[in-house]
Amino acid sequence: MFVQRRTTFNKSRRQCVLLAAVFILSGCIKVGPDFHRPDVAVPSDWTGAEGDLGKTGTTDYRSWWRVFNDPILDRLIDHAYRENLTLRIAGARVLEARALLGIVVGEYFPQTQQGFGSVHYNRTSQGSVQTGTQQSSASQSSASPGGGSGLSFWQSQIGLTASWELDFWGKFRRAIESADAGWLASVADYDNALVALTADVANSYITIRTLEKRLNIARRNAQTQRENLNIAEARFKYGTATQLDLDQAETSLNNTLAALPSLEAQLRQTKHGLSVLLGMAPGDLTGYLNGPAHIPVSPPQIVLGIPVDLLRRRPDIRAAEHRAAAQSAQIGVAKADLYPAFSLSGTFGFLSTDIGSSSLSDMFNWSSRFIQAGPSFQWNILNYGRISNNVRLQDARLQELLITYQNMVLTAQQEVEDNLVAFLRARDRAEYLARSTAAAARSLDLAVLQYQQGIKDFTTVLIAQQSLLNEQDSLATTMGTIASSLVGVYRALGGGWEIREGKELVPPEIRAEMEQRTDWGKLLTPASYNPPIPPESEPGGRWPDW
Repeated sequence: MFVQRRTTFNKSRRQCVLLAAVFILSGCIKVGPDFHRPDVAVPSDWTGAEGDLGKTGTTDYRSWWRVFNDPILDRLIDHAYRENLTLRIAGARVLEARALLGIVVGEYFPQTQQGFGSVHYNRTSQGSVQTGTQQSSASQSSASPGGGSGLSFWQSQIGLTASWELDFWGKFRRAIESADAGWLASVADYDNALVALTADVANSYITIRTLEKRLNIARRNAQTQRENLNIAEARFKYGTATQLDLDQAETSLNNTLAALPSLEAQLRQTKHGLSVLLGMAPGDLTGYLNGPAHIPVSPPQIVLGIPVDLLRRRPDIRAAEHRAAAQSAQIGVAKADLYPAFSLSGTFGFLSTDIGSSSLSDMFNWSSRFIQAGPSFQWNILNYGRISNNVRLQDARLQELLITYQNMVLTAQQEVEDNLVAFLRARDRAEYLARSTAAAARSLDLAVLQYQQGIKDFTTVLIAQQSLLNEQDSLATTMGTIASSLVGVYRALGGGWEIREGKELVPPEIRAEMEQRTDWGKLLTPASYNPPIPPESEPGGRWPDW
């Protein structure tokens, strides 16, 4: 007896050691490549930066629009951040990705845990009753009163069953890495939407102020031309001017007036676009635009930082990197299918029937228990290359995303350089236009005076008027270009998304609506779906949200 117990004990110990070894190995092996950020060519400095710009140094791009010192612009961006619908869509997608991560993490644990129970009435055929050992005629009569029917009885069962595919090859851990990187990519997409939103609001505001300036210029010139037309009419009345002078004055006035409807239409359309950015239906923005109606003026100096900063600051570059990391983990998921899958499964329950002296009420007797447990494996051997080609497919997708990342870094550098050179050259152009505008104004005053004195004909006045209008309009347009190019610089640098630090990606009213529809547990708390800044995270460290 002692020897038998010792043998049983040793056998159980060997089984425990074997299971422990399986668990240890299942936590160490991960097939597939580990992700590494691809190398990209990043210069040490910006080629377009000049001496009056701080080419290197640290700066805060969190609220870059404040460099314009325009409180109206500040209010517009603050309102858009709170109400823009596109940004809210991006926030909802973050929650979607976070919930998906919870699903994938849950696959790492026992995949099947089910309780079951049933009550069945069974009736067998007479042929099945007569198989096996020969039954007595009394038993035949009891089981089949008519002598021609099979066995009939009730059967009930209740129990639990569980199945756990061990993560021996790292399949589920790679899937968690992929989902985690996908979640971080969705956060980067939100940040990128915020960068685009702040830049779009600023550009719309600059366009509105530029169009308002151009309209004022055109209206002032139209008033001057109307006065000159009155002079021409008076001179024509007294015979000191010709019909040609009168017609030229009227033509010039009507040409200027004809430009007003087009500018007014552009102004109205731009305001409509700004309304949508603010999360409102297109309408009157007078209450939002009240204040000094001037084109925002850029500062004399800006700090650019160094190009390598783009890799961590620009959200679209971070999103591209996270998507490549997610795809890299998918190679491991696909490659794990090349190897056998090891599982542990078990079932425990109670079973009873009313056959013979048994009764359905005996179901919860300990003697009615049944147990089935043990390991198993499954190996897709004859897959006809499907698994191998799936691995190749995932690898090709990874390579595509790696190249996309590299191309995005180059494109980001180009965007900074293009907007920088546009900003600098627009400033140069504005200096020349300011001088030419002043000269054109003096020229018009002299031409009008000489025309009134009869020294020059009206053609001279007409040319001076048109020249002044063109110069003033070009100067106003260029001032708008300076401001919008600076916005482009900050947008290309990836500034603005930092304002969401410590804030919710989903507004409270939407959170309340979602919580009313669905039990979100703790997933709607900012700490659960909003990673810290900078959004660095080790994939695979999440637990399922029960």
